[in-house]
Amino acid sequence: MTTSTTSEPSTASPLLDLQALVVAVRRRRRLWCAMALLGLLVGAALAVLRPPPPTAVTTVLVAHQADQPNDPGTLIRTDAALLQTTGIAGQALKSLGSSEKPEDLMRDYGAVGLTNNLLQITVTGHSDAEATARAKALADAFVADHVRRIQEAADAEAKALLDQRDRMRDELTQVNQAITEASQQSGAKTPPNLDSLYTSRNELTSQITAFGQRAAEARVGTPQLVAGTQIVDAPRAVRQSLPKTAATDAAIGLVLGLVLGLAVAAVGAVVADRPVLRREIAANLGASVIAELSGVPRRSAGRWQLRRTRAARTRLTATLARTVRGSTEAVSLLELGCARSTSAIALDLAEALTQEEGPVVVVDGLPGKQLAGRRPKPGDPTVVRGERAEAVPPEERRLGVGSVAPGTVWTDLRYLGTRTVLVVRAGHGSAAWLHTVARQLADQRIPVLGVVLIDPDPRDRTDGTLWDGPHTALRGRDERPGRLSLTGRRRTERLPMWTARVPDSDQEAR
Repeated sequence: MTTSTTSEPSTASPLLDLQALVVAVRRRRRLWCAMALLGLLVGAALAVLRPPPPTAVTTVLVAHQADQPNDPGTLIRTDAALLQTTGIAGQALKSLGSSEKPEDLMRDYGAVGLTNNLLQITVTGHSDAEATARAKALADAFVADHVRRIQEAADAEAKALLDQRDRMRDELTQVNQAITEASQQSGAKTPPNLDSLYTSRNELTSQITAFGQRAAEARVGTPQLVAGTQIVDAPRAVRQSLPKTAATDAAIGLVLGLVLGLAVAAVGAVVADRPVLRREIAANLGASVIAELSGVPRRSAGRWQLRRTRAARTRLTATLARTVRGSTEAVSLLELGCARSTSAIALDLAEALTQEEGPVVVVDGLPGKQLAGRRPKPGDPTVVRGERAEAVPPEERRLGVGSVAPGTVWTDLRYLGTRTVLVVRAGHGSAAWLHTVARQLADQRIPVLGVVLIDPDPRDRTDGTLWDGPHTALRGRDERPGRLSLTGRRRTERLPMWTARVPDSDQEAR
C-alpha cells in the first residue's frame, strides 16, 4: 500500500500549448486535406471553365537621357507607370480607330521592366489578332510619347541656352559701344575703365560661344535618344497551354486550400479546447490513463490491421480484468464519445471475467442499442436493460455499461456500478465537460479506477499517470481512511494503480 503526502507543485499552464495544438491539427487532417483537395479541384475547374483570355506581348527598348549604370530601376518603373495613363491609352485607341474608353483599355494591359532599359508590355483581348493589334498600338503610342518628351526637353534646354546667349549678345553690344565712346575721347590720357571694358568684352564673347555650343549639343544628342527608343520584340500572341494553365491553377488552389484548412483547423482546435494528449485528459478527469486502444476498425480494414486490433483488445481486456478482479462492488464502464468501442470492450471483459470468476451479467445503460440491439451468439454474456436489470440478483456479478455524454442522468450511474472505468475518445469532449464529468462522479461518490483512451494520437509521448496529487483523491482515487500521523493529521492511503499502454501498433506496452 502506497502512502502519498507530497503535494504537486503549482505550475502556471502556458497560454497556448503548441504540442497539443499540433496534435489537434494533425488529428483534423481530414478537414485540411479536404480543403486542399477542394482548392485543387476548384483551381483546375477555373482553368477549364474560365480559360485565360488571348494575350499578346511586346518588348520596347527605352533610352533615357539620365541613364546610369547603377540605376536601381527607377526610370524604367516610371516608364511603366507612364504607360498606365489615359493619354497613352487614348492615343492607342485613336490609332486603332476604336470608340472604347481609355479607362476600359487600361484594365486589359500592363507593363513590367525587365532591365533598366527593357519594358515588356502585356495586353489581353477578345482574340489573338485584337491582342496583337492592341500591343502594337500601345507600343507605338509609348514610343511616340517618349520621343516627344525627349524632343520637348531638348528644345526647352536649347531655347533656354539660346535665350541666355542672346542676352549676352545684347550686353556685348553695350560693351562695344562703351569702348568706342571711350576711344573717341579727346586727350592723350587713356580712360581708366577702358581695360575693364576690354576684359568684359572678352568674357562675354567666350560665354556666347559656349552657350551656342551647348545649345547645339543639346539638339545633337536628341537623335541618339530617339533612335535608341524602339520596339525590339514585335508584338506576338502568347500560346496558352490548357494543361499547363490547369496544373498551375490547381497547384495554387492546392496551396491556398491547404493553408486555409490548416488555419481553420488550428482556430477550431483553440476555440473548441478539446484535450487530445494523455496528460491533459488525465489532468482534467483527475484519473490516470490505464490503457489505450484504437477505434473499432471498419469492415474494409485489412487482415493485418484487424489482427493487430484484436491483439490490442486482448491486452486491454487483460488489463481491465486485473483492475476489476476481486472487487466486491459492481464496476461500470462509462463512455464518452465511443459507445461502439465501449460495447465491444464490455463484452470482452465480461467474457474474460466469466472464465475466471463465473457468470457475469452486462447491464446495458447506453442511450442507444449498441448492446441490446445486437444478435447474441452462443457463449456470449447475458445483456439486460430496463426492468430486467432490476431483476438481477445481488449475488450475481454485474458489469454496467453507461454514458457520461451530455444529457446523462447522473443519479442513475450508481445503479450501473459504484466504481467505474471511463472510456473516453481522445479529442471528443471539451475540457469543461471533462471537469463536469469528474465533478459529477465525485458528487455521486463513484471512484474512477482509471481511464481507457480510445483513438489516441500515435505520436503522443506524454505521461497520463497522476503520480502524486492528494487534491485529485476526491476525483477518482480509490482511497481508504488512513491512520493518524504523529502530527495528528489523517493520512490518505491509496491502492496501487497499474498503468499500462495498449497500443495498436508495434510499440511496446507501458
